[in-house]
Amino acid sequence: MSIYELKPRFQALLRPLVRRLHAMGVTANQVTVAACVVSVALGLWLFFAAPSAAAFALIPLWMFLRMAFNAIDGMLAREHGQQSALGAFLNELTDVLSDAALYLPFALVAPFSPFWVGAVIVLAGLSEFTGALGPTVGASRRYDGPLGKSDRAFVFGALGLYVALGGPLPAWSAGLMPLLALLVAWTIVNRIRRALAEAGAASHS
Repeated sequence: MSIYELKPRFQALLRPLVRRLHAMGVTANQVTVAACVVSVALGLWLFFAAPSAAAFALIPLWMFLRMAFNAIDGMLAREHGQQSALGAFLNELTDVLSDAALYLPFALVAPFSPFWVGAVIVLAGLSEFTGALGPTVGASRRYDGPLGKSDRAFVFGALGLYVALGGPLPAWSAGLMPLLALLVAWTIVNRIRRALAEAGAASHS
């Protein structure tokens, strides 16, 4: 079970807003790029400016809003005839870039290891790349868990809120980033395995 599976309900809530945005002339690609710009700006500001811990509260807030942006751009594309080759590239690439920027500030949070935060960033990018490769082998774009994009957003959003509330992370939490890296690696394996199974079933049908 992945948080991604709740997406249809979330989309239903956003559909009236999407219709209004379409009527205003807003495009899916504009929404995609805007979400990426905010994500990168927020992540780099938290990393380089090193503001007070309270600023980490912006991460869960933006993670939620970004999820809405991601749903909106997809709905504009699919339901209002805005699908494009450029949009397909933007959708995948901006997600990876945004995730990397938003995870980066946690390298400054004790007792997390910068190495393991970096490992999560790299593996997260590979997991999305793996999912996007599904159609190249005759399968669908894979979103399998256990730690897909939406699940990672929940985890890092919760961590950001904890840091913002001033709660010192216990020493044992140093193992959290290696655990997340393991779960993302498992996600990659799941996406490969299920894409191959789907492609194999399609070829025999």
